[in-house]
Parts: sequence; C-alpha cells; structure tokens
Amino acid sequence: MKIVFMGTPEFAVPSLQTLLNSNHRLIGVVTAPDKPAGRGLKMTASPVKRISVEHGIHPLQPEKLDDPDFLGRLRTMDADCFVVVAFQILPKAVFSIPPKGTFNCHASLLPKYRGAAPINWALIHGERETGVTTFFIEKSVDTGEILVQRPIPLDEEITAGELHDRLAHLGAQVVLETVDGIEQGTLMPKRQNGFVTKAPKLTKELSKIEWHKPSKSLHNLIRGLSPVPGCRTQYKQKMIKLLKSRVVNNIGAEAKPGTIVAIEESGEPIVKTGKGVLAVCEVKPEGKRSMTAAEFCRGYHIKVGDVFG
Repeated sequence: MKIVFMGTPEFAVPSLQTLLNSNHRLIGVVTAPDKPAGRGLKMTASPVKRISVEHGIHPLQPEKLDDPDFLGRLRTMDADCFVVVAFQILPKAVFSIPPKGTFNCHASLLPKYRGAAPINWALIHGERETGVTTFFIEKSVDTGEILVQRPIPLDEEITAGELHDRLAHLGAQVVLETVDGIEQGTLMPKRQNGFVTKAPKLTKELSKIEWHKPSKSLHNLIRGLSPVPGCRTQYKQKMIKLLKSRVVNNIGAEAKPGTIVAIEESGEPIVKTGKGVLAVCEVKPEGKRSMTAAEFCRGYHIKVGDVFG
C-alpha cells in the first residue's frame, strides 16, 4: 500500500522507521518546518525529517496545511492512505484526500485523554492502565472511529519520559498492524464509547509543587511532568526541579508541609506533605545537571528542618 507519513517529534520516529522497513511503499513524508533551537538558535530539522532524509526521502514542510501548492502535491502523490503520528490538526482538505482514509496514532485509550498531552495526564491522574489507539481522523479532534487499540499496565513509579518511549515503540507496532489491516480489509472500525477525559496542553502553573497536597497526588504530578517540564519548588531562593519521587508510608511526622523531616540512609530527603510524606529521589537544580537527591543533599548541605517551597 502507498503511504504518506505525517509526524514531527521523537515519538513519531519508531512508527516512521517501522513503515520504512515494511512491505508497504512510503512515498512521502510531511513534517514541521525547520525551527531555530539551542543557544545559537541554529535552524534545526525535526527528528522525523532527519530520519526521512537519511532514507532518501525529502519531506514536505508546509507553513500552512491548507496551502494550495501543498494540497496539490499531496494529491499528485496518489497515496492510498495517510498515517499521522504526533503531528498538527489536519484540515478536511488534507485528511479527505486518500481513498483508504487518514488515521492517527494517539497515546491513550480513547476516548480517555483526548488532547495534546495524554501521556502526562494519565500519570498525573494516577491511571493504572493506558495504551495507544489508531483511529480515522474526523473534523473533531481525537473523536474518529477506532481501528486498533492496545492497552498496557502502568506501575506507580514510571515517569512521563519513560512512558513516552514505551508508547512510541508500542505505537509503531500498532501503526503497522493498522496499515496491514486497512490493506487487507480485516479491520472493523468502531465508534468511541465510554467516559471522555481531556488532556490539554501543560501550563507553567501546573508544574509548581504545592506541598499542602497529599503525597500521592504530588508523586503523580512529579512523575507526570518528568523530565520536562519538571515540577518546580524553591530551596533558599533557588529553583529546583523534582524529577523522581517515592511515596513513603512508614514515617509519621508533625511539621509544616515542605519541611524535610528525615534523611534516609540512602541520602534521600523525606518531605512532609499535606497528607503523609514523600521521598525526593532525583532533582535538577537551576542551571545544573540532573542529579540524585543524595548528591543534591551533600552538595547543598541539606539537613532535617530545612524547608522546600
């Protein structure tokens, strides 16, 4: 089957590579325009562009998806299907072009976590299961008929970064299964059913640690925003990002939320919260590299009674 692939970030790369190595014909790639990045603001290609160029495919990089020249080039490719992984919202003028449809691979079990940040919100809400879904694109975002859905269990320590990588590779498998199924006519698209939840863009306000909240909620927030954007707290007027934590159940303490009430033998500080205590395991001080909390405690001479926030 002739495929045009649309995607931009690292999450889309495993799916692109899987299609490149498949029996299908990848006849085109669409990705975001090069953008300035880094301290020197050097024009930088997207991860999807880098991989496609390595394989001799020079992608289309439209500034606007409704540009007539871009639409014309898509039509002349005569693709059977468009595959979308981590790309922009497509107008109908694009997704209606291929005769076998346009499908998207989304990092949640739709209709749960429709929106821009499904991986983060699943962890922030303490979900015990998530997965990937492929579905035909319709006008309303993330609402189309489901083609393939694959769930996975979640442990209580996995971070958004770790889950991102896991779902990217799972998504690649499901993308290929979906393309095969469309070609063979074996898939039975079904309408989305169940409770709808939203996964909006992450805000700066969300990343601020409010120590009066329960330990479990803070732990889920920390892992849901790790490694980026990271949860923020202050220590002696310095901003600290918390990247990993652990709920501790066997320590009781009376103290103001944010107070370090113990330091474990491992060197990890135990912090009082609004309900319970929380072990801080990995941090990134402002302007510094990420480090274990034990390294942080030694380097900053942290002691019991010090206060975060």
